[in-house]
Amino acid sequence: MNKKDSQAKPSSGPSFAMMCCAFGAEKAVKESILSEGWRLAFSRPGFVTAKHDGDRKPPKGIFIRTSATSLGQVKGTDAASHIETLRSLLEERFPAEFRFDQFHLWPKDRAPIGRFDFEPGIDEVSRAIAEEIYAKLAEDWFRSDAPNRVAQPGEKILDVVLVDPSHWFIGTHEAETWPTRWPGAIQPIDLAEEPVSRAYYKAAEAIQWSGFDLQRGDVAIEIGSAPGGACGRLLELGLKVIGIDPANMDPRVAEHPNFQHLVARADDLPRRAFRDAKWLLVDSSVTPNQTLATVANVVCNRNSNFRGLLITLKLGDYEAADRIEAWRRKVESWGVSDIQIRQLARNRCEVCFAVSLSARRS
Repeated sequence: MNKKDSQAKPSSGPSFAMMCCAFGAEKAVKESILSEGWRLAFSRPGFVTAKHDGDRKPPKGIFIRTSATSLGQVKGTDAASHIETLRSLLEERFPAEFRFDQFHLWPKDRAPIGRFDFEPGIDEVSRAIAEEIYAKLAEDWFRSDAPNRVAQPGEKILDVVLVDPSHWFIGTHEAETWPTRWPGAIQPIDLAEEPVSRAYYKAAEAIQWSGFDLQRGDVAIEIGSAPGGACGRLLELGLKVIGIDPANMDPRVAEHPNFQHLVARADDLPRRAFRDAKWLLVDSSVTPNQTLATVANVVCNRNSNFRGLLITLKLGDYEAADRIEAWRRKVESWGVSDIQIRQLARNRCEVCFAVSLSARRS
């Protein structure tokens, strides 16, 4: 891509941003961006837009699943006229030589994750609309060979968010981290059969997002492992897995040759049980303070050789979001500073702490 081809037409005036989040997390998103000078505009459950008087990149944050520079919106009832309006908007904002590397389209969350078995991501309606847009605009505007491909770092992406099928918000962003490379920041996974539980998807996303270098043969421990969704993902990656839970594991996991089940609670086990493990995953249905106390007992002793922790903390409700910084400080007290926090696309009302121990302070 040459320099001319990579640049939009110069713009002046304020910055506009559009953000997707979990259904119900809008207040947490709004509160996180107000201190940065953003002013709230249009919003719906799972979707927030904002305006800034200065030249600003779209905001990022724990509860912001996706963010993009907003180019405008399209309303109506006729898909063909929608697409022509979108074409006109692109012609107004970008030079004729410009091409987007990728085209991503997805719907905002229509319900809280898990309610009525709702899961975020591309559905049949959004897939059909994406195909129709691509068929009509690909020759003039897209380099990709199909819509909703995983982007490569540095690629420029046209985003279309369906607030509903007749109301589209248009934006653009550049791919950087793994979530920004996935359509709607939702990891595409195509399985031949349903996993043991939805914890499989949470673990897969957390591992990819964290950047942890899990290797075949590494020992990983999961606290709160039953029925075995996350363990199933770890076993697929070739790890040796120890699941700690008083409850039964699914036979597909329990009978795997690289799996060991400790029928106990983590606090009841001797510290030597954790000695050979490099990775720790925790997803227990207890309070965040209880979870962190359990993890501290495991990692803050001389037998600990962990390189990374993936800790799920249950919020209960989004009013608890203001406690996240206190939980971060508690983790920092273990002698670590490399901490990432995110509400993953597959998280319900919870957040994931990715804690690297490779540069742990003594």
